[in-house]
Amino acid sequence: MMLGHRFLCLAGLSCGASGALPARFVLSLVASLAGVSSAAAEEQHFAAYITGYGFWDNTPPGTAVISHPVKHRRAGGTGTHDDPITLAVGHALHGPHETLDFPPGTMLYLPRLRKYAVVEDTCGDGPRPQDGPCHTGARGHIWLDLYVGGQTVTPAQAEQCQYRITAVQMVYLNPAPHYEVHPGEVIGSGCAVF
Repeated sequence: MMLGHRFLCLAGLSCGASGALPARFVLSLVASLAGVSSAAAEEQHFAAYITGYGFWDNTPPGTAVISHPVKHRRAGGTGTHDDPITLAVGHALHGPHETLDFPPGTMLYLPRLRKYAVVEDTCGDGPRPQDGPCHTGARGHIWLDLYVGGQTVTPAQAEQCQYRITAVQMVYLNPAPHYEVHPGEVIGSGCAVF
C-alpha cells in the first residue's frame, strides 16, 4: 500500500529502488494525519486505487447501512463539498478495537469523478480485514471504495458503473471547497468520468 508514492518521493522521502514505500510507513503517515484537524491540515494529492460499491453489494446486501456515519445516516451524498459521497476505507481489527485507514469524517476530492467524498464506511469483511486488499492496497496504492448508489437500477447496472469508475487516479486529501463538481449520486449522474 502506498500513499501517492510519487508525491511522497518528490517530497524527499526515501522510496527505494522500486519507488515503493513500506506499508508500515504509509500507515504511520495516515495515523499522523488523523491527529491533525481537517481545518488545519494542508491539502495533499496522491494516487489511489478507486473502486465502487453500491446498494446491491453493500454489507448487508440491498441496504445503504454504513459503519461510521458522519455526514449521513445511510450511504449517499451528491458529491458536493457540503454533501460529499460516502467513502469506504480499509480497516484493521485488533481484538475488540477497530482502526480505519483514514479517520471517519476525512474529506477527499476525486478529480476524475468530480466528486467530494467523506470517510463513513469500511471496506473489507471477515475476522481479519487487515489481510484483505482494502487495507493492504492494490496495484501499489491505497484502496478507496466510493458508494455509487444503485437502489433504482439492477445489480448488473450497478456493477457496470462500479467497473467504469475503477482505476488508479489522483485523490486530494483535505481538499479546498472550490473544485469543479458533477453533482448527484454516481449512478444517478451517469457514472461520468472526466
